[in-house]
Amino acid sequence: MKFLIVFVALFAVALAGVAPDSYIEKSYSEVGPENFAFDWKTSDGQQAEAQGVLQNAGSDHEALAVKGSYSYVGDDGVTYTVTYIADENGFQPHGAHLPVAP
Repeated sequence: MKFLIVFVALFAVALAGVAPDSYIEKSYSEVGPENFAFDWKTSDGQQAEAQGVLQNAGSDHEALAVKGSYSYVGDDGVTYTVTYIADENGFQPHGAHLPVAP
């Protein structure tokens, strides 16, 4: 149940950022008891996709592992894309515009 609540909350937050004059071009989601996937795109250039799986379900080491990406068009007209992994080691984003830790 925790898994479903987290997924629905993330999906709602993602779609909340759609500009008033844009519309949803594509929206797909699939939610299972121990996994999920979603993919969406808006007319203003935003898009996101992710897949997640519940690892070690029912154990003391239960963890949600997610791989995904999101893109948006910045105020400067450049499209920024972030790919990420989010798991027991935290949120690990990668993008050409993000600084890299030494």
